[in-house]
Amino acid sequence: MATLPHERANVAILVTSQTLFMIAMVTVMTLSGMVGQQLSPDPALATLPIAMTMLGTVASTLPASLFMKRVGRRLGFITGAILGGVGGGLVSFVGIALGSFWLFCAGNLLLGLYQGFAMYYRFAAVDVASPAFRSRAISFVMAGGVVAAFLGPWNASAAQHWIAAAPAGGPYLVIALLALVAVGLLSWLRVPASPTAQAVDVARSLAEIAAQPSFRVALLAGAIGYAVMILVMTATPLAMRAHGFSMGQVVFIMQSHVLGMFAPSFFTGGLIARFGVDRVVLAGTALLAAAALVAASGAGLVNFWLALVLLGVGWNFLFIGGSALLSTVHSAAERGKVQGVNDLVIFALVAIGSLLAGQLLHRLGWEALNLAMLPPVLLVALATLWWRQRRVATASRQA
Repeated sequence: MATLPHERANVAILVTSQTLFMIAMVTVMTLSGMVGQQLSPDPALATLPIAMTMLGTVASTLPASLFMKRVGRRLGFITGAILGGVGGGLVSFVGIALGSFWLFCAGNLLLGLYQGFAMYYRFAAVDVASPAFRSRAISFVMAGGVVAAFLGPWNASAAQHWIAAAPAGGPYLVIALLALVAVGLLSWLRVPASPTAQAVDVARSLAEIAAQPSFRVALLAGAIGYAVMILVMTATPLAMRAHGFSMGQVVFIMQSHVLGMFAPSFFTGGLIARFGVDRVVLAGTALLAAAALVAASGAGLVNFWLALVLLGVGWNFLFIGGSALLSTVHSAAERGKVQGVNDLVIFALVAIGSLLAGQLLHRLGWEALNLAMLPPVLLVALATLWWRQRRVATASRQA
């Protein structure tokens, strides 16, 4: 079935807004740990600004979903971009200019609020797309990160010296400016109205929805895949600098990683449609396991590069697979609470992972940190196999 012009226009707005948002997040992941290390009174707190970003996401993700259920996607996205993107970028810049670690953390907390709203871009793609186009619409929105793979690390490096009075502050001003651009774009977004009150009255309870095996697998795939990825990604710049690599080499590795995260999005939706979400999720767990083993085998530039690319592609398969599966377990009336709880759990684990990154790297070292990622990845694989076996058994009984 051909897509309609308004579908394509809405998805294009979401793709562009996702790109602008991801430039902000890639900048944070590349730079905030090193800025935190410079400003922090304790080296173990170096990744606290990144953890604050994830904490801001955790605190805002469920309220963001409920707020958008009340006022609509467009106003919700604009609110998040203004308060989180513009506000967070400016407060982070001021924190750097004043040499205040805690004000810089507060700015990163606001950037987490930006993420708390922007992570619903992928679900908005489901709202504006016809059923046959939905998995691809999610993929296209996530593919916005491909441009961010180049511009995020470039911003983190090239804009550092733009403001002489605030070294490393320039990238955060760029974040604020790009968020303003996103506000302008999002004002043109047109998303179908939320379900009527009558429809909401017949929605199932969250406990009924959570009892579905497919919901549990979707949640595990998204939450564990994201937490493992963010923990290793957050630790990577610090680990590379500790091993004597230059900032240019760090930027190259982070670019490659983010490209691995988002470039597969052009075909992940097609893979799900052709092979099924279970196979794509299982492939994602295999890639994450391979990334951990490559990283644990050495600390050369090739090891970092291959491990981070595998980590990015594995995350892509798990996150898009989990998001696509989640869209099948709830009705339109249930989507606000289901999507909100899903992202609340995901970013709670992500916040824990980013907070632990500095501590684990400090105490365990790079190789052992990566090996510690294998058990949770195995849990996702086993849960997916269990779910697939249940489906096969149910189909056999019905035949």
